[in-house]
Parts: sequence; C-alpha cells; structure tokens
Amino acid sequence: MPQLNLSSDELLATTRSVRKRLDFSRLVEPELIRECLELAVQAPTGSNMQGWHFVIVTDAQKKKAIGEMYRQSYTLYRQQRDAGNAAIPSDAPISASTMSKVRDSSQYLADRMHEVPVMVIPCIYGRTDNTSAFQQAGVWGSILPAVWNFMLAARARGLGTTWTTLHLMYEREAAQVLGIPYEKIMQAALIPVAYTLGTDFKPAPRIPLEPIVHWEQW
Repeated sequence: MPQLNLSSDELLATTRSVRKRLDFSRLVEPELIRECLELAVQAPTGSNMQGWHFVIVTDAQKKKAIGEMYRQSYTLYRQQRDAGNAAIPSDAPISASTMSKVRDSSQYLADRMHEVPVMVIPCIYGRTDNTSAFQQAGVWGSILPAVWNFMLAARARGLGTTWTTLHLMYEREAAQVLGIPYEKIMQAALIPVAYTLGTDFKPAPRIPLEPIVHWEQW
C-alpha cells in the first residue's frame, strides 16, 4: 500500500481538513481503510474506555442518504451563521478571507459529500445526552484520539480526510439508515475519505502561541 515519506513532524503539521482536493473518481481499497483503523484503535483512551465502533459506508444509496442529511444540515447551519446565530463568538480570530475560503470549500463538500469513495462514521458505546462535562470528557477523550490516529494514518497513505459533524443534526435518521442502535451507540463524526489530488500539503497559518498559552494561570 502507498506510503508518503513524511517525518512525524511533517505528518502532524500537514494533516489538513481536505475538501476541494478529494479525488471523487478514485476508489479507496478496503485494505487501506483497515490499515488506518488498526492504527486508530492504538490510540490512548479516556478512563480506559475502548467502546469504539467504526461504520464504513461505500454503498451508493446509503452514501446518498447520509450525504443528503449532511447537505441539509449544512444549509441550515449556513442560514444560522448568516443570521448571526451560529455558535461561533464574534471575536474569534478568523480573518474574513479565511472564512470566505472555508465557506466556499465547505459548500463544495456539502454538495458532493455523497460522491466520496468512503464515509467513516466513528461511534462509541454510550450516550452523553444530558450528562456533565466530567462524564462527557472520558467518552470524547476516547473516540477523538482514535479518529485523529485514523486521519493521520490516512494522510501518511496519501488519503485525505475531514472532520465533520453536521450530519449529527440527523443522527437518529442516520442510525436508521445504517442500522446503528441509537439508544446504545453514539455517532461522533462523519469522516469523508478519498485519495487526494496531489499530496503537497503545507502547514496552515495559525495565530501565535502568546495569546493562547497560559502558564500557571489564565
């Protein structure tokens, strides 16, 4: 299977949220997804919890159904954001040009989500509905590192991924499409997976550390 010659630092600095550079026309080998999942489950966990599950979706009709849920969710989110109701603080350090690019690429993915070769829906046993931050931390602290391991492993193999959660507006409906036992299993994200158009990703511009790092106290 293909492997990019990336150092660990390069891998960490260039694993991007890939939208416009996903290759929708190229199939992704099941063996490659399995390799990435083998590394995903090596991730550290919160509270020693290993209740991971990964639903892999390649069926065209199921992708179409999930993709439509994602598109509808994105449309609603976009409307809320345009109306100033999205849950992003007005003083968040995001430039207008950056936000415009993100919106453009996000719309592109929403329109074509159903075309991705593979959808990976990471899930975890148990639900965090109406629970405290303390209780949630162990659950999310287990599934999030596993998914990040998957995304890093995918990048190392020339695959692109994006962390998305918009379809969770329709989590129960998605569970019905995929046969997920909703009352016991919580979906955490929807990760589109495809080969990338080129592999030359670069570190992203980020704000300096000084405003966001607090030694000893805030």
